[in-house]
Amino acid sequence: MAFSRFQNRLSEAFRPLVAPALRSATLFAVATAGAAIAQSAAAPQFPALDTSSSSAQLFSSSADQNAPSTEASLNPAGGVNFANYMQYGGGQRRRYGAPRYRGNNTNADGSNKWTGYAGVGLAQPVGNTWKYDTPSWAFHVGFGRQFSSHFAVPVEFSWDNFGLTKQTLDNQFALYNNQINYYCTANAATCNANGITPFTSLDGNSHIWSFSFQPTYTIYSGKGVGAYVLAGAGFYHKVTNFTTPEVGEYCDYYYGCYSYQANQIIDHYTSNAPGFDAGIGFTYKFSRFSNERFYGEARYVYIVNSQRTGVTVNSPVNATTVSEADAYPANSNRTSYFPIKFGIRF
Repeated sequence: MAFSRFQNRLSEAFRPLVAPALRSATLFAVATAGAAIAQSAAAPQFPALDTSSSSAQLFSSSADQNAPSTEASLNPAGGVNFANYMQYGGGQRRRYGAPRYRGNNTNADGSNKWTGYAGVGLAQPVGNTWKYDTPSWAFHVGFGRQFSSHFAVPVEFSWDNFGLTKQTLDNQFALYNNQINYYCTANAATCNANGITPFTSLDGNSHIWSFSFQPTYTIYSGKGVGAYVLAGAGFYHKVTNFTTPEVGEYCDYYYGCYSYQANQIIDHYTSNAPGFDAGIGFTYKFSRFSNERFYGEARYVYIVNSQRTGVTVNSPVNATTVSEADAYPANSNRTSYFPIKFGIRF
């Protein structure tokens, strides 16, 4: 009994001291546990990879040989950069341009291996040719190899038509009638029997067709407009025809026979020669998804014809000149003109 009373008195004496100590110990334990939990939730540290080994690079390729190391990508500045880490293959974010698809019909830069064009316009004679010919219609078509988006070498067929000046027609009209009169004076019976008489009118035309190579270089090609230059060489065939109106008769099974008038060629001259050209053109693209472009271009053409001898209206009229085969030597003059054409390139 005495011991129990002593124990109770001792507890009552130390109780005011023990309670605050227990509260302090409890708070210290809670704080220590919280710090441990926070430390365990901190960012993990990854061990450095051995970059000297070929396995150090993740998803490496020949295009990424200069990319930063995997260790630097995974653990920059001592921590994990998740934005970079989540990229496919790891490492820094890569930038990509517009995709380029290459097939059998495209070049390394994505351009088509073949190009073509077709255009119409007019041909304007210049220089000495301007004295004999007048402007008229023209067209050309071309198709060939394109080696890149800038350079192509198409083969072109071109037809450039011309009229004849009034002075040219008047001179030829006088020349032909002088020859007819001289011949009929010496051969009246033949002229009467065959109805050979001087002409009452004369008309004519000229044209040049050619096959040529046209190397073309595109100096600018934007989303809308573009520009190019070209210089070519080829074979040129020049023709001049002189005609007179003739009356013909045509018979049809249902409607019977009727007369008509048409120009008949009474004299014809040709000249073959090499030729050269150079020019500039501009293009307009209809949309950024289209390969076709509208174009307009101007060139200068020079043909190195070989001059032939012949007779003109100023030549004396005699047996020699009347029998001369070439009554229009101007067809073999060296030729120059500007073809201006518009069309579609593809």
